[in-house]
Amino acid sequence: MHAGPGGKAPRRALGPVALVVAGGLSVQFGAAVAVLLMPRAGAVGVVTLRLVLAAVVLLVVCRPRLRGHSRADWGTVVAFGTVMAAMNVLFYQAVDRIPLGAAVTLEVLGPLVLSVIVSRRLVNLVWAGLALGGVVLLSGGGFDRLDPLGAAFALSAGAMWAAYIVFSARTGRRFPQADGLALAMGVGAVLTLPLGIAEAGSKLLVPSTIGLGLAVALMSSVLPYTLELLALRRLPAPTFAVLMSLEPAIAATAGFLVLHQALSVTDSLAIALVIAASMGAVRTQVAGKS
Repeated sequence: MHAGPGGKAPRRALGPVALVVAGGLSVQFGAAVAVLLMPRAGAVGVVTLRLVLAAVVLLVVCRPRLRGHSRADWGTVVAFGTVMAAMNVLFYQAVDRIPLGAAVTLEVLGPLVLSVIVSRRLVNLVWAGLALGGVVLLSGGGFDRLDPLGAAFALSAGAMWAAYIVFSARTGRRFPQADGLALAMGVGAVLTLPLGIAEAGSKLLVPSTIGLGLAVALMSSVLPYTLELLALRRLPAPTFAVLMSLEPAIAATAGFLVLHQALSVTDSLAIALVIAASMGAVRTQVAGKS
């Protein structure tokens, strides 16, 4: 990449990166607040509060048009909303069982694998191997140390995260502003509402629970998803995917500050390996396009 007059090109390139980082900070600290809410409403109940309240906020703010969209447009929105709901349910099941930093480290493998597949550069296999080494280190040689079901939920959420990146980009191209996101959030809310009611029932209607749920909705859905949608209009999906590598570090910090989940030296090294692998993948892609 070559800078234009006054170095504007690098600044333009950093703009969407800043959006991704800001979204990551918001979503992970929101996730930490969600963990505090789980004893009140359960994991699925928290997901329901998050998506329903986020959908209400986005639909009121964006007021998306319901007419004039093609069948393909609606198909993209429904797929995006379904993936969003699945990603959240799986991730919250994971953080209900394993520390936040570990859960996000496993989850971020989804975007990293997406990046390796799409880029088709041999050197990215090295970065993927380094990330896998970090995950093995995090597991301590066996995921039973983390709780195998929690680890499985986190890895499954990672697969949904990769799909989320793909459909978020498609939705951003098909709909103006955040209209598609608002409609997809509505789909996700409708899908999770019966599950949340079945798990939490009237607990979802407690005012203090709704207040915390609104905070989680704003921090973990409305703000980050909007920032990511804007970023994906200016960033290739593979580059966006590997920038997600910062999230384990953000999650570990949020887990420590909000939930007092201290990490061992081994866990910290494992997270550092995953981050280094993803940053290496970013540099490889940037160098390949220079």
